[in-house]
Amino acid sequence: MSRPDTLGKLIEQLQRLPGIGAKSAQRLAFHILKTPREDVDRLADAMREVKERVTYCSTCSNITDVDPCYYCTHPDRDGRIICVVEEPENVSAVEKTRQFNGLYHVLMGALSPLHGVGPDDLKIKDLLARVGSGNVEEIILATNPNVEGEAIAIYLAKLLKPLGLRVTRI
Repeated sequence: MSRPDTLGKLIEQLQRLPGIGAKSAQRLAFHILKTPREDVDRLADAMREVKERVTYCSTCSNITDVDPCYYCTHPDRDGRIICVVEEPENVSAVEKTRQFNGLYHVLMGALSPLHGVGPDDLKIKDLLARVGSGNVEEIILATNPNVEGEAIAIYLAKLLKPLGLRVTRI
């Protein structure tokens, strides 16, 4: 039995999402097909709105719908400490601990020469500019515990230590 072309297109698009294979995409598509129109419209609106309104903070590169972001502008955050992470989703992971009250800096990736990602492809210059403001005393390197994360942590530590900052690794 052949599938309607529009349903096939939906399945194809859902498969492009990370972690969604052919079977999951088909299950999701059939779920959407059975879902009331109003619920599907709300999902489509939320997806459109996130693409229209969410951007990256001009200070720390975290995702935000106001610029600068909540973390960069909140008066109770300690501006002397910056936690450096690879991706915006890493900020959420640190925040869930409720143990960190400083600022963040998102690199937007990690060093990966095999994938053509070098220092100039990351937000390292922005970090150095923030550190150059003179306010920052400590940098916490919270990069991922894999080869790429370790490589960027070592690289950043070599850049930052001569600036007289305390550089720590978690």
